[in-house]
Amino acid sequence: LMDSAFEYAQDTAVCTEESYPYTAKDGACHATGCAAGIPRGGVVGYTDVTVDDEEALMEAVAQQPVSVAIQAGQIQFYTGGVMDGRCGTQLDHGVLAVGYGVQKGKKYWLVRNSWGASWGEGGYIKLARGIKNATGQCGIQMAASYPVVDGRVPPTPPGPPTPAPPAPAPPAPAGSHYE
Repeated sequence: LMDSAFEYAQDTAVCTEESYPYTAKDGACHATGCAAGIPRGGVVGYTDVTVDDEEALMEAVAQQPVSVAIQAGQIQFYTGGVMDGRCGTQLDHGVLAVGYGVQKGKKYWLVRNSWGASWGEGGYIKLARGIKNATGQCGIQMAASYPVVDGRVPPTPPGPPTPAPPAPAPPAPAGSHYE
């Protein structure tokens, strides 16, 4: 679903959310350009994440937001928590995977939707992660991709910090007979 949008973005300027906000309602298109964004030619390609590979999607999401397609029918009335109920895989809606985590022992994908802040948890949904189905909850692992901007693939994040050395042992009390 998103690859066509990335191909379009290769030939067209792309506005930032701040300079041309999404309103989640019908309105007029302002085709005169935007104050800030990626200039025409700034998107030079895109990368498809390996299909049905949770680990590959986790690695990509750790680097940058990732466009993913899902079947949206079952999420329309989502209000909170980790959504782990029945959900199909007939992909019909594009969203943005922005993170992942664990809530009350349930693994989830943190996904930003385009239906406005009054939907879900401030415009976000937590879709179950680590499920038995390789396609992922609502098909989230079936069609994931992200743009390559200015020819740069995002850098690898730094590893975890080096642990501090252990504190020195306290001195033995004066007059003790320890050897």
